[in-house]
Amino acid sequence: MSNLDFETELWQSDINYICGIDEVGRGCLAGPVLSGAVVFKDKNNLNSEMFTQINDSKKLSEIKREKLSVFIKDIAYYSTGACSSNEIDEIGIQDAVKLSMIRAIDNLVIKPEYLLIDSMKIDVDLPQKSIIKGDQISKSISAASIIAKVERDNLMKLSIANKFPNYNFEKNKGYGTKKHMDAINRFGITDIHRKSFEPIKSMIKD
Repeated sequence: MSNLDFETELWQSDINYICGIDEVGRGCLAGPVLSGAVVFKDKNNLNSEMFTQINDSKKLSEIKREKLSVFIKDIAYYSTGACSSNEIDEIGIQDAVKLSMIRAIDNLVIKPEYLLIDSMKIDVDLPQKSIIKGDQISKSISAASIIAKVERDNLMKLSIANKFPNYNFEKNKGYGTKKHMDAINRFGITDIHRKSFEPIKSMIKD
């Protein structure tokens, strides 16, 4: 379960606006990569039962993620940033992840003083710490992973699934499941598929 060890150390150094950052959708074949940014508003009010349940979004059920997303939005400044499939194809997934993180920071209503980032360093003029498996360790990063996961899942389930009804995006969220690959073979590649990702890249060449 994630904790507040990194945040507490920074708070004790009079650094208040600590921003956790994480991305989702890195390994998908379709749809954007999306990053969340979360800054807890009141460091003295983070001991509720719901707060203790904040953890890596991958370790939570969909229902739990959605409930926690609502809770996090009530206790934190938050934002998201995205990079489209076309941008991923143009600059590569690594740089697209970094750009989505920078956009998430830029979309915050406050300017963070320090960044805690899951396994990544980004080119911004702010002090930062890259934490391996940060979404499992830091509450701020865990919260960012939940915000990002819920927003991206809803995007894939609703607007993108409605626009491309043959690809089962409401279930696979853009990941390369068997049904998704069967749909690509049957209906072809769409505008939101990542042309630089295998096996789509080889399919285009063929």
